[in-house]
Amino acid sequence: YRVLLDLGSGSLGPLQRHLALEEIDGIALSHLHPDHCLDACGLYVYLKYRPGEPIARRPLLLGPAGSAKRLARAYDLPLVPGMHSEFDIVSWTAGVPARIGPFTLTPYRVVHPVPAFGIRVEGPREDGNGTAVLAYSGDTDECEGLLQVARKADLFLCEAAFHEGRDDFAGVHLTGRRAGRVATRAEVGALLLTHIPPWNDPERTRAEAKQTWEGDLGLAEPGMVVTL
Repeated sequence: YRVLLDLGSGSLGPLQRHLALEEIDGIALSHLHPDHCLDACGLYVYLKYRPGEPIARRPLLLGPAGSAKRLARAYDLPLVPGMHSEFDIVSWTAGVPARIGPFTLTPYRVVHPVPAFGIRVEGPREDGNGTAVLAYSGDTDECEGLLQVARKADLFLCEAAFHEGRDDFAGVHLTGRRAGRVATRAEVGALLLTHIPPWNDPERTRAEAKQTWEGDLGLAEPGMVVTL
């Protein structure tokens, strides 16, 4: 099974280096800012207009309330049917798990200027022995919901878009230092930092995280593969 955590602007092209688009089983949107959701429009075009046999089943698209309307408006579609013929669109309910194949995805509300969720993904380990947990922050500042997402996760994929001492905007994004603090409190197995904008030095972000996190630490890179 193949599940995407967000599908933001610019992601659909690189994704095709790894799988055929009709192989996508599910898409989990953390929130509806364009850098996290808008390439669902490109996937809609592919699913609707590709020649040949119809797709066997619609991918499940999980997202905040209003996802169907947001995506329909983004592509200038009437709200009915919108993209419902191409996606099985279901709204998150905070704390209520959703299933995609062998995976359980549980959303928890996090702090951001728009309704947003961190996503906890549980599924079988690659070697078949037990359950692995991937925690995905989405976009958020420190909050109780993020701790629930990350609690004892094997891997914490966490945004760190801000730098300490410069980006003093509460309730928007994490810094490396704050991400490390959450990782420590949540007792995760490893911390992988992502969502670092091009104007920030990733090594400064890593150094900030080391102030509050002493465990396994990495920076997400295009094409990176992590096996749990």
